[in-house]
Amino acid sequence: MQKFSDVLLTLDSVDDVKRIELFFEDGTPAGVIENKPGSQGSVKVFNHLYKMFGGITLDAAVEGLALFAEHTEDAENCPGKHPNVDRLLNVLENEEPLNVTIITQ
Repeated sequence: MQKFSDVLLTLDSVDDVKRIELFFEDGTPAGVIENKPGSQGSVKVFNHLYKMFGGITLDAAVEGLALFAEHTEDAENCPGKHPNVDRLLNVLENEEPLNVTIITQ
């Protein structure tokens, strides 16, 4: 199994991304991921998913959970510990995709 730290090396830089805003399909806010220490890896993953899928679709959620590697299993065992992984798990569980807005610097 690949490690999350190794996965991050394969993803595009997000130096220009200030934050990622997530919305339910009805436009209701679903969360924000700030590009700051502790969430920079999540910004890289969600940015990658947006580029590949145009949003957090069911397929994007599956891909994202694979990218989060060991953190996915930890999130399943400890809900709330990895809120951005939890978002992807919720997309699959509820079959409710998320729209994405990338805010750049």
